[in-house]
Amino acid sequence: MATSAEQLVGSLADRISAKIVAGEYPPGSRLRQEALAEEFSVSRTPIREALRQLEVKGVIQHRPNQGAIVLAPNARDIRDAYQVRAELEGLAISLAVEWITDEQIERMRRAQKRFAEIVDKLIAARKSNAKTHLKDVPNWVESNDEFHGVVIEASGNRRLKQVIQDLHLGFTRNIMLSALTMDGRRMRENVSQHEAILSAISRHDAIEARKVMTHHILRSGELAVWWLESQGRLGDSGR
Repeated sequence: MATSAEQLVGSLADRISAKIVAGEYPPGSRLRQEALAEEFSVSRTPIREALRQLEVKGVIQHRPNQGAIVLAPNARDIRDAYQVRAELEGLAISLAVEWITDEQIERMRRAQKRFAEIVDKLIAARKSNAKTHLKDVPNWVESNDEFHGVVIEASGNRRLKQVIQDLHLGFTRNIMLSALTMDGRRMRENVSQHEAILSAISRHDAIEARKVMTHHILRSGELAVWWLESQGRLGDSGR
């Protein structure tokens, strides 16, 4: 179980990542430990550790005589991360098919129902040009996390869970949140992929479950790349 200090560091890393995605800390900007410590009302020690986590995840880079610099995410890093995550979540659902309970499947159904309902509301709001913001409707991210979380929980592999969480970069959730609210077709596609996953795991079909889960994660990665490209916010991929 994580200590309170570890939880604080993880929370700070997530909050700094969210501000990077929101544009408050744009690519190329310098993150000063003293300023961040004052902003988040903490000492420099957890800030330093949070920045180290973000460097490992490729969000920032420490440069000589400059300190921590915000990096522009690039297509290669995103695709590489999602490629690995697709295989790991494919493994997770393969294990889950054998061990998942009826109660866990029901939790997935409820999460999927909420997810689909939220997507319907967002699409309807856009079609009517209503100025509906995410805060005005239930958060689809929570339903998505619950859906995937049940699969990982049912796999029974704690190390696998930790590795998947580490790959799920803090800025990814924010990117997906913004991207899905801008494109109805992609929102519907995400709902259909969840339904295919739920159908396969309900039938305890390990081969099909792994296939549809892997496809879903890879497509999610492409969606993240698409959104960043549309916003002109991708760095040099080197590929």
